[in-house]
Amino acid sequence: MDARPKLLDRVRAKIRAKHYSLRTERAYLAWIRRFILFNDKRHPSEMAAPDVERFLTHLAVEGRVAAATQNQALAALLFLYREVLEVDLAWIENVVRARMPARVPVVLPRQDVQRLLEELHGELHLIAQLLYGSGLRLMEALRLRVKDIDFEYSQVVVRDGKNAKDRMRPLISAGNTSSQRPAPAVIHAAVSCVDITSTKRQCNARSVGPRAASA
Repeated sequence: MDARPKLLDRVRAKIRAKHYSLRTERAYLAWIRRFILFNDKRHPSEMAAPDVERFLTHLAVEGRVAAATQNQALAALLFLYREVLEVDLAWIENVVRARMPARVPVVLPRQDVQRLLEELHGELHLIAQLLYGSGLRLMEALRLRVKDIDFEYSQVVVRDGKNAKDRMRPLISAGNTSSQRPAPAVIHAAVSCVDITSTKRQCNARSVGPRAASA
């Protein structure tokens, strides 16, 4: 009996050994599974560049996916062949990547941001302030802990962020035009009750809302 792990289990083990995020793991496994099913369940070691190109073309033409999505699928397949199967990549290096369209970013005026923040209350208001004022990513703000906030130096420590890197961000209140930080008691109360993994934890929104912040 062959005790060798299945392909997707090998992919999962390699991803976790490299400490990729859980979202990356799920995305890569989903794309590899779709790639195998698209090619009539053939093993990837039996396929070559034309099979990869046909799959990516199918995503763009029939699936009408965005360039970023197509590149994510290609990244998953590159990881499969390069890290898991350890095959010669002479052929896959020539696969054309989809070009990301150049877009002008949409930036809201300060007045619009202020009106938006005024409609949020409780921990959601604080999260929005951190996203806008301190430049945190969504998951970085949701995973923030009280000990990651340094009130003495007015900075936030982002741990295990993108690419598993730590970084420092200024602690700035998005509701002010000057670089004023939110009240420490307000942040402590709000961060303590932010928990996306549990629906049972209850928070007192009145202690962390905009009115408390301005008190």
